Amino acid sequence: MSNPLITLDHLAIGYDGQAVLSGISLTIACGSFTAILGANGTGKSTLLKTLLGLQPPVTGVVRFGAEGVKPVFGYVPQALQFDPLYPLTGFDVALMGTFGRVGPARFPSRAERDFVRECLHATAADEFADQTFSQLSGGQKQRILIARALATRPDLLVLDEPTAGVDVAATHSLLEFISQIHVERKLTVLLVTHDLPLVRKHAQQIVWLHNGTVQSGTVAELFTPEKMSEMFDLEVG
Repeated sequence: MSNPLITLDHLAIGYDGQAVLSGISLTIACGSFTAILGANGTGKSTLLKTLLGLQPPVTGVVRFGAEGVKPVFGYVPQALQFDPLYPLTGFDVALMGTFGRVGPARFPSRAERDFVRECLHATAADEFADQTFSQLSGGQKQRILIARALATRPDLLVLDEPTAGVDVAATHSLLEFISQIHVERKLTVLLVTHDLPLVRKHAQQIVWLHNGTVQSGTVAELFTPEKMSEMFDLEVG
């Protein structure tokens, strides 16, 4: 088994000390591709915020690796809007991924800017990176945001429904690309999605949230007819 990147030990998550999800004990291994599934309101975004350190756990522990060093996160939100009064280009948005290394009020070096161009090329976004971000299509914006996440030089790529509002062709293209960089760069990927066929094709591990409960396991373990029937009976029952 690969070394653990993140370990959740009897974790309860929520707000103002009130748990919305508890009893979470699982490991996200280095180099793994994990999908988080669940209906709206089951706690997926809360779980992501807790992992990213934006929301403290109610109880339990989040441990990082063997040395306890927090990994570098590359975060891709569902969508990102900028005031059109500030005509940022796709390159400007992707360059924001370097700011954590460069520091506040410092201009990214030529080397950093060249690296961002490499990230944009890797996401097939270089052809439209100099266009105004707000005028790009949904699929183009998501490729820019993935490039921004890669520009952080992440240990863990976290994607919160990155294909929401994106057409079918762009969805398949984005997931194929994410799967490709997962394999080529041995990058750990954590993906929130509702797309079961894409999960079956690309993910290795599943974390399924429902009504305050958590089930985790491999795709082979949780995508059996019995388990699928059980989960969807719970969803509609």
